[in-house]
Amino acid sequence: MINSRIKIVLGSSSPRRQQLLKLIVKDFSIRVSNNNEKSTSNNPQEMVKEISLNKSHDIPLFHEELLITADTIVALGNTIFGKPKDYDEAFKILKTLSGCTHQVYTGVTLRTKEKATSFSEVSHVTFYELEDKLIDYYITNYSPYDKAGAYAIQDFAAVFVKKIEGDYYNIMGLPVAKLFREINKFISTVQ
Repeated sequence: MINSRIKIVLGSSSPRRQQLLKLIVKDFSIRVSNNNEKSTSNNPQEMVKEISLNKSHDIPLFHEELLITADTIVALGNTIFGKPKDYDEAFKILKTLSGCTHQVYTGVTLRTKEKATSFSEVSHVTFYELEDKLIDYYITNYSPYDKAGAYAIQDFAAVFVKKIEGDYYNIMGLPVAKLFREINKFISTVQ
């Protein structure tokens, strides 16, 4: 667990991120960003870091607080998939990912009033070939509209997955192992 006199604040309303942060931080509060999640970069790794940093500047921060913000995207080649707007877009995304290996990038920013650092993590996910009726069932029953790449690996979409390389929790939205190390390193420089 992370032990520090610094109060931890998670800048996310995501139940998944809250659940994952609880694995390494006992007590934290939540403040939500209204950031529109835009980026000037076309590089997925830089994009998620930029968006997480932008989110961090959108949240008020007080002395002796450490803010954690994050952003996750799915990429296949040069195509980046965010959250689908509707059924048709979700279907198209999942059909595109079918039978392919795609990347899930999560950018994380750690910020105090005095300093900030950002990092990213990538995981590679290979999907089985997905039949149209399976994609339809998933979209109809699991509302993937708030999920990058139109799926959540921890729900029924687990049946899509043939292979994972990298941090499973990164695919859920927070690279727990790397975050643990980065928080400890960051805190040691500010205490």
